[in-house]
Amino acid sequence: QVQLVESGGGLVQAGVSLRLSCAASGRTSSSYAMGWFRQAPGKEREFVAAISRGGAGTYYADSVKGRSTISRDNAKNTVYLQLNSLKPEDTAVYYCAATSRYGSRITRTLDYDYWGQGTQVTVSS
Repeated sequence: QVQLVESGGGLVQAGVSLRLSCAASGRTSSSYAMGWFRQAPGKEREFVAAISRGGAGTYYADSVKGRSTISRDNAKNTVYLQLNSLKPEDTAVYYCAATSRYGSRITRTLDYDYWGQGTQVTVSS
């Protein structure tokens, strides 16, 4: 079992950067690959980025590729998502998730075992 708590969201203007954090407790986060998803009002939850157990592998959705970075600090049981050049279309609730699968190309919500409660990111134009 692992519990996930996201933080770092907020209301920001377009063009700025934001770093989201996901703190894991319970079983150590290094036992899981981790992912970030987001869900905008009226839309399905969508994949944003994922990172392998050791952190060597990362994978991004096309919508954020080149302006975001996922990283992890297993000593702190924390995963981060750095979002740069934020756009109004990035507005969503961002969720952290953990999976027992290996690798980083893990993009389906059904492949993840544990989820956090989410943190709201609102980008104004």
